[in-house]
Amino acid sequence: MSWDFSTDPETERELAWIREFIDTEAVPLEALDLPREEFDRVAAPLIAQVKERGLWAAHLDEAHGGTGRGQLRLALMNEIVGRSRVGPLLFGTSPPDSGNLELLAAHGSPEQQARYFEPLFAGTVRSAVAMTEPGAGADPTLLTTRLVPDGGSWILNGHKWFATNASLADFLLVMAVSDADAAPRDRATVVIVDRDTPGIEIRRDIATMENPHPRPAQIENRCEVVFTDVRLPAGAVLGEQGRGFAIMQERLGPARLHHCMRWIGQAQRAFEMLCERATYRFTHGSVLADKQTIQNWIAESAAEIAAARLLTLHAAWKIDTLGAKAARTDIALIKFHGAKVLHDVVDRAVQAHGSLGFSADLPLESMYRRARAARIYDGPDEVHRQSAARLLLRDHKPPADGVPTEHLPTMRRSARRRFALDTEGIA
Repeated sequence: MSWDFSTDPETERELAWIREFIDTEAVPLEALDLPREEFDRVAAPLIAQVKERGLWAAHLDEAHGGTGRGQLRLALMNEIVGRSRVGPLLFGTSPPDSGNLELLAAHGSPEQQARYFEPLFAGTVRSAVAMTEPGAGADPTLLTTRLVPDGGSWILNGHKWFATNASLADFLLVMAVSDADAAPRDRATVVIVDRDTPGIEIRRDIATMENPHPRPAQIENRCEVVFTDVRLPAGAVLGEQGRGFAIMQERLGPARLHHCMRWIGQAQRAFEMLCERATYRFTHGSVLADKQTIQNWIAESAAEIAAARLLTLHAAWKIDTLGAKAARTDIALIKFHGAKVLHDVVDRAVQAHGSLGFSADLPLESMYRRARAARIYDGPDEVHRQSAARLLLRDHKPPADGVPTEHLPTMRRSARRRFALDTEGIA
């Protein structure tokens, strides 16, 4: 099956506008690091520009207000949007809202779409997703949060953490065990929980390496949440009972792809800073551009970014042409490879800038902390390596006779028989 690398003129014009918008509007806004309320005020006219161009929440299909561009065009767009930390917020593609929109579009009842999807799509509310638990991170089959039927309603009890945006969300998607006796992947159900429901406690905005001093209820804060006898109506269930694991997997596949393209945008930005530094920093008799180590860093970074970009675009193309299931191996590969490329490129840029790179006078120190988080969220690297290896190994079987397929003495004997050559004396 062929793969076309070209993009049509309309897409090229669109990407050019996005690039100019990100560099002239989003990057300066990012540098201000505004409190949430002030950010929302300043961002409103910028979001209006994005909506006017028809680029808001472009990851959704046309039936739900998106553009139906497909994953490949979205990947090209996200690469540029991801250059700035606030870019996804200006384009309606920031997690967890972006993934929650997709789930509500695919599985929400008419009532749920009217109550939750429509205002979330409009950008008038925010959402969170609560899946990770202190004792169940990379393995959702270990969840302890329970969802128990009680008459015509549900009772939710549990302890979640790293729920992004929970302290400012208007509602949360919560994954909980509704049938502890079912098969591991059939135990969980996703429910929609209004933030003001009695029994919800946002214990704290968690300090992290990425955000060591979180301001309360700030965008992208990770939160610890406790649910105590939270009563939910029967209509709170999203999709079918017992299909929580499958529903969340639907959410994570495209999300990982979008993460990877945003990481490439961040890596490219760090690479540009690295190259700029090499042109003017003079030390030990010449500029850094004349030093072999710096030349190696620049060449390696360029090659790694290009390889990660092609790997990610290929995964996007495969989703568009063959479906998400066919791209599972590709998505697993790009998740851990893209995270490593981001980290390594940013690390080189920090090193080349020395104390300036280590300081908060450049965005590199923040990018470095965020790059480290990329190796953990949406599944740690180790899980994705294991997943990719298992999928790849499905295409390989042990030799029936125990002899390696490429065993040369055996191949020689077979080849001499095949070509009617004298086999006597040949080992």
